[in-house]
Amino acid sequence: MIRRTKTAQLGFTLLELLVATAIMAMVVSGALSAISATMRNASRLKDYDRAAMLGRRKLDELLVDRKLPKLVTIQGTWDPSYTNGKASGWTARIVPFEWPPNVGPGIEILERIQLQVWWSNQDNDHRTLTLEGFRRAVLTPADIAAGALQPQP
Repeated sequence: MIRRTKTAQLGFTLLELLVATAIMAMVVSGALSAISATMRNASRLKDYDRAAMLGRRKLDELLVDRKLPKLVTIQGTWDPSYTNGKASGWTARIVPFEWPPNVGPGIEILERIQLQVWWSNQDNDHRTLTLEGFRRAVLTPADIAAGALQPQP
């Protein structure tokens, strides 16, 4: 007579180890993918926030500088030390926005400053951000001769 006894299982079988390893690999892979996407989004938002901050500062400078040419595109770049080594710059244009009827030299008008900030991200994609500001100005004969009262594109 053969006697069988139940023995306690003291470990895992090879199949159980393979299944557990596969499940763990999928979980870790998914977590790393989510972390990577989060880091890319954080970097993109950091670049956007930096561009917005620099753009607001430049717009403030343009709003107070009354000697800037009107109806002409002006542009510049920022030092790479401000932009974490990334190429970035700005383009601005000052145009008359509103004026009263029967306008002539010496009349106050409303000017719009259109500022476009550009930068390149880590993939060398060109990104832009557009800002606008308004200020009061006095219309001069030179502004009228340059076509300030003509419809602007």
